[in-house]
Amino acid sequence: MTITAEIVAMIKQYDRIMIHRHMRPDPDALGSQCGLAEILRATFPEKEIYQVGGPVEGLAFLAEMDQVADELYEGALVIVTDTANAPRISDERYKLGDKLIKIDHHPNDDPYGDLLWVNTEASSCSEIIADLAFTEGLVVTKNAARLLYGGIIGDTGRFLYPATTSHTLQVAAQLLDYQFDAAKLNREIDQISLEVAKLSGYLYQNLQIDENGAGYVILDQAILNKYGIKDSDTAALVPLPGTIDVVLAWAVFVEQPEGYYRVRLRSKGPVINELAKQYHGGGHPLASGANAKDQAMCQEIYRKIQTLCENYRGNE
Repeated sequence: MTITAEIVAMIKQYDRIMIHRHMRPDPDALGSQCGLAEILRATFPEKEIYQVGGPVEGLAFLAEMDQVADELYEGALVIVTDTANAPRISDERYKLGDKLIKIDHHPNDDPYGDLLWVNTEASSCSEIIADLAFTEGLVVTKNAARLLYGGIIGDTGRFLYPATTSHTLQVAAQLLDYQFDAAKLNREIDQISLEVAKLSGYLYQNLQIDENGAGYVILDQAILNKYGIKDSDTAALVPLPGTIDVVLAWAVFVEQPEGYYRVRLRSKGPVINELAKQYHGGGHPLASGANAKDQAMCQEIYRKIQTLCENYRGNE
């Protein structure tokens, strides 16, 4: 039996299904989670399907979460999408279910769950959910297609990132056949506030870049407060250093109200997810996240990025 058939067989066994994703969701987290929920509601209208998690942080145009009572988890199937590590799952009640399915595209460093489908070759978890639906003949609605397409363009940077494959484009084309307003969706994902636009100028002016293309910028609480920005607003800033021709790999350090720094790592070549793992993080080879306890640790991480870039340049 194929993994897609196994997943559908397990889904058929349960009358209630709770679908989770990771904390601080991006378009792929919401796209895969809520796209799957839409597909299962349409395919199995007799079942109870819930999408569960914390705040959607500026992505309410994609979907919002259901509010559910603890007792609904009793005897339920739980599915977690787009979440590599169990500690990152939004809403710890995922542990209360009867069985757990993990569907993801990140490296499988934490193989949690009773049934796992991890495809690291996929551009996004939304691509995997689309494959599940198309392979198993599940019902894809217009809104499900919109959500999955949003997840794919979010994680591929509108098909610019290396994870984009011919299969990714084929799946995207199939989803576009459902006639949702793709142009509107692109605008919703792409648009930023005036405050974020102004902070973009600060980022470019204060980005530090060494001779090998290692870059970093620190956005502390004073800067965030000056521009009226909160952490969730900074996601749009993370790709910006990569638009500079001499930048090879970079970190955006964002100070949290608690005092530690959220670390967003990106690369055009050097593998950075092993570095992220050293600092309570992880992710893809060219896009990862981590945490630093203070600015000294931020500088420590940056020095390691410099070494990665230097070695990469030396092997070119």
